[in-house]
Amino acid sequence: MPNRNSSDSQLSDTLHRLVHVYKSRLRAEVTQRALGLPITHMRALKGICRNPHSTAQSIALRMHRDKAQITRVLKELLMEGLIEKRPNPEDGRSQLLFPTEKGSEVMRQLLEAERETAAAMTRRLSDAELKQFAELSARMVENLSCEPDGGN
Repeated sequence: MPNRNSSDSQLSDTLHRLVHVYKSRLRAEVTQRALGLPITHMRALKGICRNPHSTAQSIALRMHRDKAQITRVLKELLMEGLIEKRPNPEDGRSQLLFPTEKGSEVMRQLLEAERETAAAMTRRLSDAELKQFAELSARMVENLSCEPDGGN
């Protein structure tokens, strides 16, 4: 039976390499499309596009980031004309965030970059292997999410 510590180290190394290579490839796809946005900005824009009731607070919570950091990101997305703010009819103290037409186009290109990256990453995997990977990955995420410190 293999040494558990050796297997854990190998798994850690493999996951680190996978994440690093995936992010590098995605950055290259984003650069090729000249989107010019850092990853945090893209994640915030994606959250806004997916949730029509987004606020700065909800984006900060979803991304597990400090609200001040997200506020700076949102300010830059506003200045770039990628999002707009509208009064929140349910809470006068907050504003809802929506993608502009330009923001929606950037999101379309970002999703295409993600599809291209995923296709390259999975090109020699069967449907059964992809399903198994998705199931195992989801269980690993759940295992880490159940830890008292949230897995951080």
